[in-house]
Amino acid sequence: MAKIKPSLPASTLRKTPTGIQGLDEITLGGLPAGRPTLVCGSAGCGKTLLSIEFIVRGATEYNEPGVFVAFEEKMDELTVNVASLGFDLIKLQEEKKIRLDHVHIERSEIEETGEYDLEGLFIRLGHAIDSIGAKRVVLDTIESLFSGLSNEAILRAELRRLFQWLKEKGVTAIITGERGEKTLTRQGLEEYVSDCVILLDHRVIHQISTRRIRVVKYRGSVHGTNEYPFLIDEHGISVLPVTSLKLQGEVSSDRVSTGFHSLDQMFGGKGFFKGSSILVSGTAGTGKTSIGANFINAACLRGEQCIYFAFEESPGQIIRNMRSIGLDLQQHVDNGLLLFHASRPTLYGLEMHLVSIYNIIKRHKPATVVVDPITNLISVGSVSEVKSMMTRLLDFLQNEGITAMFTALSRITKINEETDEEVSSLVDAWITVRDMENNGERNRGLYVMKSRGMRHSNQVREFMITGDGLSLVDVYIGPEGVLTGSAREAQQLEEQTGQVLRTHASNRKDREIDRKRMVLEAKIASLRSEFESVEEELNKVYIEDDLKKEIMRKTRSDMARIRGGANRQGDPVKRKGKK
Repeated sequence: MAKIKPSLPASTLRKTPTGIQGLDEITLGGLPAGRPTLVCGSAGCGKTLLSIEFIVRGATEYNEPGVFVAFEEKMDELTVNVASLGFDLIKLQEEKKIRLDHVHIERSEIEETGEYDLEGLFIRLGHAIDSIGAKRVVLDTIESLFSGLSNEAILRAELRRLFQWLKEKGVTAIITGERGEKTLTRQGLEEYVSDCVILLDHRVIHQISTRRIRVVKYRGSVHGTNEYPFLIDEHGISVLPVTSLKLQGEVSSDRVSTGFHSLDQMFGGKGFFKGSSILVSGTAGTGKTSIGANFINAACLRGEQCIYFAFEESPGQIIRNMRSIGLDLQQHVDNGLLLFHASRPTLYGLEMHLVSIYNIIKRHKPATVVVDPITNLISVGSVSEVKSMMTRLLDFLQNEGITAMFTALSRITKINEETDEEVSSLVDAWITVRDMENNGERNRGLYVMKSRGMRHSNQVREFMITGDGLSLVDVYIGPEGVLTGSAREAQQLEEQTGQVLRTHASNRKDREIDRKRMVLEAKIASLRSEFESVEEELNKVYIEDDLKKEIMRKTRSDMARIRGGANRQGDPVKRKGKK
């Protein structure tokens, strides 16, 4: 993910990056280089851990050796305590990248003599800095250093002297301090002489623990002024600058499958937009988790890295239950494509859940994420707080180009209806699964409430969950309205039976028509034969009559010729000379 650009103009003050995730963003680059920074807060808020991580990150990531001076905690104890964060202080000391020192201040000596002089500390600290060429220094905690002083004038003078000495050494320093009742520190003076003041807070609301960080002041630089949640885990401190997220993420026109073909058809046959957010809401038992698991399974089959955040069931339960619909999620876990992260909503506050999700996503860089269900988060926050958290989470996921599916439990209560409506306005696509009760049985109906930027079906489909997986069928419109389940099958069977009967009757009529056609054709053939016989007889008569006429004509001709020849023979022959 690219670094988020500050909305305010960049400072010209030279800064030292802390290496702590998120802290450099809210300070717009890190702590003031060569100047002291005061980190204050109550016990258990994480001052020492933030300071030691500042030293370790500087030595390992920025090649800046550091000195850590503790006035309360001994070095062996500190080494053991931070080992849980993956910091090997012993190794770093051997490599001369850091130097640890414990300074014990005898309060009784100060009380007896009434004198206080930091010259000895300066000599000791200066030697430690010069021995490794340190660029970073931590003094933990300042109360132990000045615990024997009651004279405010001397205290202020010594504080200024200490801070000035650190500036002259050119080191970037962190000085930790305990929070006072009405001031940021017990003495209330350190905050005024420090160039940068960072306040840590550890609060418990509704039995939920949350740590927050705020930059109180920063001389010479703009900075984030809000409170930001931060998390301490096995990877160190992580700060999520939730208010710095902007609507600047790139979008994609590529499509990804919903997980089953019939649902893809409701989105134009191609599924969701890649990098979009999808909400699947419905009452208990309607198959929201099955839709989410099916979506994850399809992504894993495409070879994508996926994370399933579960707030209701354990990974083992989800994997076992999905086998009943033909999904084997365990194979994706085994090949490293699928990571489950399951926790109760009450484990953290809303902001801490946000930081936890943020850290896990940054480490594993998934392409697809499922959060199941988001409505359980209402137990640790109000509806408006859940919407605020979801807004920041959706912005983060969009900036990362991650396709995310969220499930939400709907109940017939005002608060949950409000939750659906509030969250649904943030997502790109909204699928609703509803109960459809009829004829003494409960079936499921699925429809697409909205899908930004694409054509989608406006039809209600019956949602089927079987051992072979998920499918959608068209709801059946019968004489009495929409029919589902066994009523639909009975109506379909009745209509199929009627169709068979109609087909049989039609076939019978066709055969009757064929028989009549054959009889008529036989009669026509008989009449045609009879007609041909009569025609032949008539033709015979006509031929005989014509023949008779021809014979008679010829006979007359012959008779006429014969008679003409006889007359010529009977005429007397006239002879010459005789009378």
